[in-house]
Amino acid sequence: MASTDWDPEQYAKFEELRSRPFWDLAALINTSSPVHSLVDLGCGTGALTAELAKQLRTTTATGVDSSPAMLERAATLASDRVSFELSDISSWTGSNVDLIVANASLQWVPGHAEVLSLWVGSLRPGGQIAVQVPANADHPSHTCSAALAQREPFLSAFATTGDGTPPLDPVSENVLLPEQYSELLDDLGVVDPHVRLQVYPQVMPSSAHVVEWTSGTSLTRFFKRLPDELHEPFVDAYRTELVAAIGEHEPYFYAFKRILMCGQIR
Repeated sequence: MASTDWDPEQYAKFEELRSRPFWDLAALINTSSPVHSLVDLGCGTGALTAELAKQLRTTTATGVDSSPAMLERAATLASDRVSFELSDISSWTGSNVDLIVANASLQWVPGHAEVLSLWVGSLRPGGQIAVQVPANADHPSHTCSAALAQREPFLSAFATTGDGTPPLDPVSENVLLPEQYSELLDDLGVVDPHVRLQVYPQVMPSSAHVVEWTSGTSLTRFFKRLPDELHEPFVDAYRTELVAAIGEHEPYFYAFKRILMCGQIR
C-alpha cells in the first residue's frame, strides 16, 4: 500500500494560491492588543505559522499537524519562540491561548460543533479564533473524483481497505454553511463573529492543471486507500473526466469558494 502521509512538495506547487486565504484570514485578527500566544492547528509545513508569529510578534507560537512529513519540513523553522508538534487537531485542547488559527484544516475532521467548542474553550478571556475552510464540494474538481471512486477497478480496491467503501469527500461531509458557523460561534461565546463566503480566482495554466492542485489535497484521501499500482490510473481517469466536465481551456479560471470566520470571545 502507498504511504498514508502528505507530500509537502506536491502541496507546495501552488504555494501562493494556497497562502492567499491564510493572509486574508490573518487580516481579520484584532491586533489592537498584543497576541502573546499563537496556536496554528493544521500548520502543514509551518512556513505560514512562523511568518504570522513574526508579524504578530508573539512570545510563543505552536504549529500542530498530524502529518510527520509536513512536520519534518516545519522543524527547519523551529526556534526558541516557534515550535511544532504532532497531534490530532480534532481532539486538541490548550489553555489561555491568545489566538487559535486553523487554515484549510478543519474540513478534514467531522463534528465541527464539538471541535470548535474544544478550540474556543482553549482560549483565554478575550482570545480570538480564526478559521478558514474550503467550500467547493460542488465543483467538478470534487464531484468527478467522487464519481470515479464508485467505478471499477477502483471500487473493488476500496473493498479491501477501511470499511470497504470509497472515502467520503471531507468538504461535502463535514463543512457547514456560513450561516451555521455564524450561529455556532455565537453559541460558543464569540462576540459578533465575522463569517463570509469568498470566491478565490485561481488562474491555472490549463484545465488539466486542476489535477495538480487536487493531487496535493482532496485526492490524497484516495491515494491513502488505493494500492500503488492504481494511483496513476486513477489520476489519468480523473483528468479525462474532469477536463470533459469543465472543458479544455488555456488558461483555466478555477473559481474556488472558501469560508472565512473570525471572532473574539467574551
